[in-house]
Amino acid sequence: MEQNYTKIEHELPLIPLRGLAIFPYMILNFDIGRDISLKALDEAMLGEELIFLTSQKEAEVDEPTEEDFYHVGTICKVKQMIKLPGDTVRVLVEGISRGKVKNIEQEDGYFKAVIEEIVFDEENAEKDAEIEAFVRNVFDAFEEYINIGNRVSPEILISLSDIDNVDRFIDTIASNIYLKSNQKQEVLEEFDIKKRLELIYTILLEEIDILKIEKKITLRVKKQMNKVQKEYYLREQLKAIQKELGDEEDINSEAEEYREKLKKIKAPKETKEKIGKEIDKFSRISPMSPDVSVIRSYLDMIFSLPWNKETKEKLDIAKAEEILDNDHYGLEKVKERILEYLAIRKLSKSLKGPIICLVGPPGVGKTSIAKSISNALGKKFVRISLGGVRDEAEIRGHRRTYVGSIPGRIINGIKEAQTKNPVFLLDEIDKMAADYKGDPSSAMLEVLDPEQNKDFVDHYLEVPFDLSKILFVTTANSLSTIPRPLLDRMEVIEVSGYIEEEKLNIAKNYLLPKQLKEHSLKEDFIKMDDSVIRDIINYYTREAGVRTLERTIGKICRKVAKKYVEDSSIKEIVITKENLEKYLGKDKYRYELVGDKPEIGLVNGLAWTAVGGVTLTVEVNVLKGKGQIVLTGQLGDVMKESARTAISYIRSIADQFDIDADFYQNTDIHIHIPEGAVPKDGPSAGITMALAVISALTKRPVRSNVAMTGEITLRGRVLAVGGVKEKLLAAHRAGINKVLLPKECEADLDEIPENVKEKMEFVLVEHMDQVLEHALIRNGEDNEN
Repeated sequence: MEQNYTKIEHELPLIPLRGLAIFPYMILNFDIGRDISLKALDEAMLGEELIFLTSQKEAEVDEPTEEDFYHVGTICKVKQMIKLPGDTVRVLVEGISRGKVKNIEQEDGYFKAVIEEIVFDEENAEKDAEIEAFVRNVFDAFEEYINIGNRVSPEILISLSDIDNVDRFIDTIASNIYLKSNQKQEVLEEFDIKKRLELIYTILLEEIDILKIEKKITLRVKKQMNKVQKEYYLREQLKAIQKELGDEEDINSEAEEYREKLKKIKAPKETKEKIGKEIDKFSRISPMSPDVSVIRSYLDMIFSLPWNKETKEKLDIAKAEEILDNDHYGLEKVKERILEYLAIRKLSKSLKGPIICLVGPPGVGKTSIAKSISNALGKKFVRISLGGVRDEAEIRGHRRTYVGSIPGRIINGIKEAQTKNPVFLLDEIDKMAADYKGDPSSAMLEVLDPEQNKDFVDHYLEVPFDLSKILFVTTANSLSTIPRPLLDRMEVIEVSGYIEEEKLNIAKNYLLPKQLKEHSLKEDFIKMDDSVIRDIINYYTREAGVRTLERTIGKICRKVAKKYVEDSSIKEIVITKENLEKYLGKDKYRYELVGDKPEIGLVNGLAWTAVGGVTLTVEVNVLKGKGQIVLTGQLGDVMKESARTAISYIRSIADQFDIDADFYQNTDIHIHIPEGAVPKDGPSAGITMALAVISALTKRPVRSNVAMTGEITLRGRVLAVGGVKEKLLAAHRAGINKVLLPKECEADLDEIPENVKEKMEFVLVEHMDQVLEHALIRNGEDNEN
């Protein structure tokens, strides 16, 4: 161990240092204030200015003994001494070499010791490759330590590379790196050069790892601090700008406003607690956080809803009836049902709002009926169109986890109405669809169920809202596309098409004055008598409602307006049958279906479509062939089956009408229904096709003033069909005065207006024999129109 060291004994004063350690070749500056240390310093200055410095084991000990300090330290040269105020001396020393205490005495108030100076003998030390390798590793590690830590000047590497003495090399590094007190003493006390190199190398590697972690932490903290400082700086700038603009934002004051609003709303305790938590969250959030606008929008929506506000109902039955009569002509059943609701509402305040579904063809006034209901009740009116809606979120709203989330249409409608009990029109409820985003018709179940909608929860609000006081009115063209569970929650009121008399009154009293006003024409500027309006109805429109009729009247108004602009001297325009063609062009429709004379194989049928009842003709030709049945006119599968059923029935009665028993083998039967581009389906043309085929086979004509509808069985029974009222009104519009109906549809005749019944004859049939008797002309019999 110590064969590489030389030893020289000295007798030197000793100063124990508190919290300090010094290595050879190191310059240290420290203050001395204890008497024991000052006397030792004075003794050193009287001699060769050499002093032995070692470290105390415990820095707190003020009067140390021989056991309180280490016995290995450093012999130092006092370079400078300056007296400071308060009996303190500042000393500058330079380490010379390490030494061990061999003997120690305390005399004259200071420690005096025999020190064995230990100096590494570089010249006589054996050359060792392991030592050289250690030196290089320690040098590289020290270089990395300097590069990472930036605590030591890189210039020290230059001086370090010139040091050949390994012991001095180690002491120089030890004096320039961070060491704990015990580590410093450990390096000082180690006299085996290899172990000393290994020790300083291990300490360096540990320090490098710690420095790397420190650097990583420092960078992260610095980055966070920079971000915080930047945000703070920008926030302060924004506040200053907002203050100058008079638009300073104060989250806390907003939160207090929301709390005041929360106290005023009438809502369940759980709802108020949920809203209160959102307000607390809002008050704690940073003004620059992106969540501020999200929560503010939510709270604004919450407090914009009419939690407390209800419209006072006007339950004057006589006035309500007057409003309904003024707004609509006819529709007696609908008006009666609304007045019944009002009467019961007046008696019972707790009656839940009914769900009324107005079903009928386009243009019959379903939407305007809903508006009249709101007028009659004195309530706010809200309309939502459901046509094409296929996303459940349109009804229930989007959850706030989505970007740009908003409440559903129901909650938005209530916000628009600003009352808890408006008249709510859900238009075109039969046009809703479903896709991967959900089924909105299923979401409507909760909205329209009186037992559930008291606690309707919108996904955006996440709190229940009471819909039970709303009067919901829905409209549809067809019930077939409305899901059965949804339909079960609604009270269906059919709004059928208008007859000619009703259209006449609507055109005179509603449509013509409205169009004159819209076209900025004076009242009574256009004059037309009833016969002209009837011609417009019969020859230029063919519909269940009055929408096309209104557009046609509007067309006349446009042409009149143009003429008036060209010649402002005109006082009025009279529309007559003679000049009607000048305004509307040639007739678009024929009033009569098949002419005045009966024809063979040609029968008037009745059908129901989504736009109301229509008339159609069934044409049959019998040709020589191989028994083929040809069906044309874009017929559906049900209609084709009805045709085959009719043929089978005719085969069973062929002998009664002198029809060739083998007609189905040697005759081709071609059944055609005109308007081939329009798809047709359903069983109601069964008796019509059977009659047309019998007429064609027997060469007997069919009365032209007769129309019919009904399903046929193999045995000739006539079964009930739907849409009877619409079909009969279509027959009335077409000028038919005799209709054959299934016996089972007798109850439907109660819905037919009396003035229609007076002009038409209704024959109820149970069997095909009765159809043949009333419609087929026997040989030698005249047509009775």
